[in-house]
Amino acid sequence: MLPVMALAVWGFRLSGFGAGALYFVVWWIALFGVLPFRAAPDGTEVVVPGQDLGAPHKPQMRRKAVWTTLVSDVVFVVAVAAFPLAGL
Repeated sequence: MLPVMALAVWGFRLSGFGAGALYFVVWWIALFGVLPFRAAPDGTEVVVPGQDLGAPHKPQMRRKAVWTTLVSDVVFVVAVAAFPLAGL
């Protein structure tokens, strides 16, 4: 994350606050895109009364956070590289 932010600040003349805000938004949007992967329950876990049947037994949030960071790094670099082309 930090090398990507440094690239945005020095390479594309984006302010540090602007780069952080843009990365924050891109990261959260990417998280909502990554969350559904491998989230289906396999049917072997015990369902507690009141529990949602679609809730995964092991959500693997650490793995999803890592994938979200990797995806958002790529999307962030592409978005920041497009700024000069758009005149921003």
